[in-house]
Amino acid sequence: MKKIYFLSFLLTCAFANAQLLTDDFNYADNALLTANGWTAHSGTGTNSIDVGASNGLLYTGYNTLAGNAAQLDNTGEDVNKTFSAPVTTGSIYYSFLVKINTAVDGYFAHLGSGTTFVGKVFTKPSTTTGKVNFGIANSNTASYSTTDFDLGATYLIIVKYDVSTTGALSLWVKSSGVPATEAAAGTADATASGSGSATVGGFYLRQYSATQNIVVDEVKVYTTWFGATPCSLSLGAETTLCDAITLNIDTYTATIPFTGGASGTYNLSTSAGTIGGDNPSTTAAGNITISNIPEGTTVTLTVTGSCGLTKTVASPECKPINALPLVENFNYTANAALGAQQTWTNRNSGDNINVTSGNLNYTGITSTGNSVSFTGAGAECHTPFTATTVTEGTLYTSFLMNVSDYANVTTDGTQTYFAILTDGNPANFKARLFIKKAAAQYQLGLTSGTSTTNYAATLFNVGDVVYVILGYDFNSNTLKAWFNPTVATFNDTTTPDLTDTPATAITTLGGFLLRQDADNSTPSIQIDELRVALTIPALAVNNNTIAGLAVYPNPVKNGVFYINTEANTTKSVRVYDMIGKEVINTTTTDAVNVSGLNKGLYLVQITENGNTAVKKLIIE
Repeated sequence: MKKIYFLSFLLTCAFANAQLLTDDFNYADNALLTANGWTAHSGTGTNSIDVGASNGLLYTGYNTLAGNAAQLDNTGEDVNKTFSAPVTTGSIYYSFLVKINTAVDGYFAHLGSGTTFVGKVFTKPSTTTGKVNFGIANSNTASYSTTDFDLGATYLIIVKYDVSTTGALSLWVKSSGVPATEAAAGTADATASGSGSATVGGFYLRQYSATQNIVVDEVKVYTTWFGATPCSLSLGAETTLCDAITLNIDTYTATIPFTGGASGTYNLSTSAGTIGGDNPSTTAAGNITISNIPEGTTVTLTVTGSCGLTKTVASPECKPINALPLVENFNYTANAALGAQQTWTNRNSGDNINVTSGNLNYTGITSTGNSVSFTGAGAECHTPFTATTVTEGTLYTSFLMNVSDYANVTTDGTQTYFAILTDGNPANFKARLFIKKAAAQYQLGLTSGTSTTNYAATLFNVGDVVYVILGYDFNSNTLKAWFNPTVATFNDTTTPDLTDTPATAITTLGGFLLRQDADNSTPSIQIDELRVALTIPALAVNNNTIAGLAVYPNPVKNGVFYINTEANTTKSVRVYDMIGKEVINTTTTDAVNVSGLNKGLYLVQITENGNTAVKKLIIE
């Protein structure tokens, strides 16, 4: 009998050591959570969270008594319950029962420390009537499961959070049964990572909508899977490395360090790639590797045998830096996310900037491919390009834009910025193009700062196609902006609509970013024909408004090239080297002599009957 009592004592200790928090909400009917160990951290006293009367949830194998449950049925007070001590290493597993009676897009349960929130569980109405979806994220934009779940049904929610600044997350939604191990839970319904916190101090409940109706019951928080005895094998923070960085979909290798090996039999499996490295069944400490994982694929390592573990690894982006001149025709599949393309990357999470079928048109510019569009709040998209400094001297970028709808911005004078030049790091903004609502019209502004009163006098209408050119001169420390210049005659002496002198001279420019700010400030904007170049003529590469234009031979090997068009009238021809210096200025009906030029790459600007085209030319 003593042995039995001793075993029971050991199990109780192991369970207690793994448990961080538990609450079955079996308080008196209609009692407030803040009267029962919870603390309000937002909206204190406004529509306070309480329990119902005999509204508890029951789930076989998880709880045995359905008493009361927390009601999240309004907007107002949010509450939390802290652990006895913050968790700074390992993983946290939290679970609860939930019944969604009315779904509104948002998160209602999460972990946190103070006002830093992570491990958020989201819900939203499904596109199928009477159904809901669940999602997970550390940010305010969830990765949702594609599975539909029933309104008014009870589900077991299980969340795993790796305590780190990466904060890898896994979400399981169960309609029956309690998985005995993490491995037995199978593939997570949703995963996410990024924007994590290396300190977690409590569990939180949130109200965010006057129309939400969510019942939460039987919260349990552990440092192991449902308080199981910790596995001897411990998986550390993963690292990833791209095998190549190209415009193609590359592969990457994940490395997962471990300790506590050689303590049992551990079977490894992976959802993608090939497992290699050290064997934890025979090695005390080492690295498990997973190679040949396709870029963009999140991989899950599953450990079974002496204990069950999983490790979810998010894919790195194996995307190159774009060479200049950068010509972006947005020639991607319509409705695809811009940030998913190999020349772009999302800086943050949120609604995507999407590819839109069709083009914007402007005299002197030949639009091809597709365009992109965005509105309101959402993800920012960044495209990096070859770093440009005072050595190159100048940088120019141009694009077509159309504000197609301003209805979501209701306050006159509302301003925000939507197009940015960076130093190559998407977090370092160096020049911003602003837009400001002016009654039914809008104005464009320019600054190197975070706000501006530097707006052009021109008022644009919703539906106008606007040709925007931004430039920076490193030598004079001057930002410039031109709106709707004439393509055929535009050059670096054309008077800008706006100028700005940065308080601190810009030393490097290396990226272009499109930004979605907020639902009440960013109108619906369409962008097309983005160009980035060191010279103004290079902005027009591949633009052609001359019918039947042909430039040949190219490469030039004998010192002469020829120009042929449908009209075959006299043409004005200017040839520029790649630092923007004009090296030939002549007129011709067909032949141009370039025998005096060095070998290399040049830009040829051709104007005939008021139409202009720019072509690349190689001289060998």
